[in-house]
Amino acid sequence: MSRPDYMKQIENRMMDAPSDVVFITADFLDIADTQTVNKALSRLADEKKIRRIIRGLYDLPRYSELLQEYAAPKMENIAKAIARNFRWSIVPCGDTALNMLGLSTQVPAVWQYVSDGPYREYSIGSCLLKFKHTSNKDITGVSYKSALVIQALKALGEHTITNDMIRKLKKMLSENEKTALLQETQFGTAWIFEIVKDICRQEETR
Repeated sequence: MSRPDYMKQIENRMMDAPSDVVFITADFLDIADTQTVNKALSRLADEKKIRRIIRGLYDLPRYSELLQEYAAPKMENIAKAIARNFRWSIVPCGDTALNMLGLSTQVPAVWQYVSDGPYREYSIGSCLLKFKHTSNKDITGVSYKSALVIQALKALGEHTITNDMIRKLKKMLSENEKTALLQETQFGTAWIFEIVKDICRQEETR
């Protein structure tokens, strides 16, 4: 019986995955054991067949014809891969949350997430990725989209939220997401709930 080609199986899985996916060792443990997978990933990276982003995180770089260079990995996908690796729950916060919801067009130099894990920082190219510990009540039992909106509102502050921002969020959220947001903020911070009621309020028809 021939020996399985673990490296080829791992490389093929990465090639068949959607663009911009960031992988961790655990994504290949159905192919081989941890030590074997780590050796295979390291060798594929040394051979420039895959890209090592930081220790334990890899992707298959995609060449951009427009930029005439390999595209940088997406910080959001890196954050999710790290969270998956450590089994953290994370939600974007600060300027990161505002950017992801379209409330700010400025691409953050520091990508920030609240997490139920410890404080951690990672340097990724010219960017910094930060995980800030928060109490479980801020993210546990709350849907991702609701938690994202809550963090964006916190970043803006009670007195800087405009009607235009409320309209943007109203258009962005589905009716199911609005229903969940209303329910999940009902017993939280009072001023956030008042803003959420405006976001979820039905438009008046005449």
